[in-house]
Amino acid sequence: MIKNLLFYIVDVFAQKKFTGNQLAVFLDAENLTTEEMQAITREMNFSECTFILSREQHNNAHDVRIFTPESEVPFAGHPTLGTAWIIRKYIIQKDVSTVILNLKVGQISVTFEKNLLWMKQVEPIFGKTITDLDLVAASVNLSKDELDDRFPVQEVSTGLPFIIIPVKSLKSMKNASTNLEFHVKLLKQTNAKGVLLFCPEAHAKDHQLNVRVFAPLLGVPEDPATGSGNGCLAGYLVQHQYFGTSEIDVIVEQGYEINRPSLLHLSAKKKNSSIEVHVGGRVFLVAQGQIL
Repeated sequence: MIKNLLFYIVDVFAQKKFTGNQLAVFLDAENLTTEEMQAITREMNFSECTFILSREQHNNAHDVRIFTPESEVPFAGHPTLGTAWIIRKYIIQKDVSTVILNLKVGQISVTFEKNLLWMKQVEPIFGKTITDLDLVAASVNLSKDELDDRFPVQEVSTGLPFIIIPVKSLKSMKNASTNLEFHVKLLKQTNAKGVLLFCPEAHAKDHQLNVRVFAPLLGVPEDPATGSGNGCLAGYLVQHQYFGTSEIDVIVEQGYEINRPSLLHLSAKKKNSSIEVHVGGRVFLVAQGQIL
């Protein structure tokens, strides 16, 4: 393992320091093995860590790998934004408007607009619809009546698949938790690695949706802010016209139930038969350090 490996900690989708979702970004990681990256990520024990493989660009983008405490993932939202912020500040060292990352899912572009960073995600893929609502409800320790059956429970992916579960009320959202036995049974029906619950009530009046994400099989019991999952949600909202329109621009709150309040900006619209998804948020630098 390389000694003196430099890293930065940032809070992503945050309103200020010590909110949002924590991320450790490691520089100059090209000589680390996959096993070493995984071990470092388990040690940090955040939802994800990222590893910038080189300060040089390849195909006009920076090579980055993303790990959860359990495994490598092809894409994740807050690691994409946080890593782009670090690349701009400490590698490019110029106020460029766009940073492009080479991820396992492909190239992801991040643009900088005032205080917000925006990533354009890959086009949503709509997978299986789950009709066993008793199983869905049991997986999150709710009753079937607490689910909003006007809309489907469906697997959606913009690079990392999630099962999207519509819920009626904020009270139910607060009471939700993972029942691991039924959670595993539910996920086995799809390619998803976690579930995203959402409802049209929020803690703050200027937020349009409340979201919670459970992904214990990735080593993340509950995620404070999930850019990948909310990208799936943005596509879902447009596909099923949740707000009665094929175009959305909403503010989503997440992490309030676990004392890591986060805000995510979702923008999506249907163009012909495709859906274009952008997810945005703020990034705050918290700390820097070295692996000794």
